[in-house]
Amino acid sequence: MKTSIKYTEIWKIAYPIILGSVVQNIISVTDTAFLGRVGELELGAAAIGGVFYLALIMLGFGFSIGSQIIVARRFGENKQKEIGKIIEHSHYFLIVLAVLLIISMRNFMPFIFSKVLDSNEIRVSTERYLNYRIFGLFFAYINFGFRAFYIGIAKTKVITWTTIFMALTNVFLDYVLIFGKLGFNEYGIEGAAIASVIAEIVACIFFIFYTWKFSDHKYYGLFTFERFQFSLLKRIFTVSLPMMMQNFISLTGWFFFFLFVEKMGEHSLAISNIIRSIYVVMLIPIWGFTSAANTLVSSAIGQKRQHEVIPLIIKILKLCLSGVVVLVLINVIIPEKVISIYTNNQSLIQDSLPTLYVVSISSLFLTIGFVFFSGVSGTGMTKISFLIEVIVIVVYVLGTYLLVNLPSTSIELVWSIEIFYGILIGALSFAYLKLGNWQNKII
Repeated sequence: MKTSIKYTEIWKIAYPIILGSVVQNIISVTDTAFLGRVGELELGAAAIGGVFYLALIMLGFGFSIGSQIIVARRFGENKQKEIGKIIEHSHYFLIVLAVLLIISMRNFMPFIFSKVLDSNEIRVSTERYLNYRIFGLFFAYINFGFRAFYIGIAKTKVITWTTIFMALTNVFLDYVLIFGKLGFNEYGIEGAAIASVIAEIVACIFFIFYTWKFSDHKYYGLFTFERFQFSLLKRIFTVSLPMMMQNFISLTGWFFFFLFVEKMGEHSLAISNIIRSIYVVMLIPIWGFTSAANTLVSSAIGQKRQHEVIPLIIKILKLCLSGVVVLVLINVIIPEKVISIYTNNQSLIQDSLPTLYVVSISSLFLTIGFVFFSGVSGTGMTKISFLIEVIVIVVYVLGTYLLVNLPSTSIELVWSIEIFYGILIGALSFAYLKLGNWQNKII
């Protein structure tokens, strides 16, 4: 069985997201590179704080993926007027959720970190970072709503422009606020957090301006602010809740990973933050093509072309693997130069090399796993994708705990759990796509 969707169509949707992710990850790279020159303590604290923030971010991101899947389905069904209502109701929910999370986390973060972190120095630095960074949730969640709209209708170039403005803002402010340049005070780790929040505000303003000025917002029913419909929010929520919890649990698993690594010492934690930043860059093609998979699979089902879904996913996988392989080769050919982007500490560079090789291998397995997994969520069977994620994360966290507590363990051995993660999530997702009953799911 073949699919009528061409490689060029997949690429047109994926490449702006990939390019946008490249720019977006300049933020992560910049934060890590600058803080790597401040000290290992700050590097380690930013790792824990950053992953904790990402876990909260994933609640909003998961909800937006659910919205994106519904938008793509309505687009495939030629029901464009319903799209604006979906996006506006998504924004209503996301804004309320962001405010509640900011208030609760500002009050409970000291309690949480006092219970889970052994090092008092890392705990204090992590809280200093998050006291500012947490305010970024409000603007990031609004951005996710616009992202769901543009990916859902397969017009993704604006995401690239938004993240370019975001990245340029962050790089400039990181430099002046972390180190105290151009007359600014030296804020250190807090400067990295402030810079990221301001960058998210810039992205939010650009999304609103572009959508109002350049998109056909009347055609899609945007900015109408019609009466709130609880039934519509409930429908979005039915699809989105499993995606929210799935993404939250996924990043919570990574948060536990870094909590376990923290018990191995500041040096291992610093290595892990460098590797995390490199690893995230290697995942850029995956994010682009998995977003394309969500949209194209849902749209194909909306057009009654269920028979094309698996061949379509295979095509997406081939493109995605080719991109990841290029990044793996760079890591293998010039590993020390790659790590030196993040630190000038020669001991840290040499000690990070084995772990870099491990994540380079794991990224290949993760590519396969995530593409098939996005195919499952793209069908609208988000409860199934949530169940798969729960199973995999439980095994992942238990496996990490066991590896950390092995006698004479090493940080590269601990990171090898990522290989198992990719294999397991890929196997379960592929099995469901072949054997499950997803062909006529209505959303």
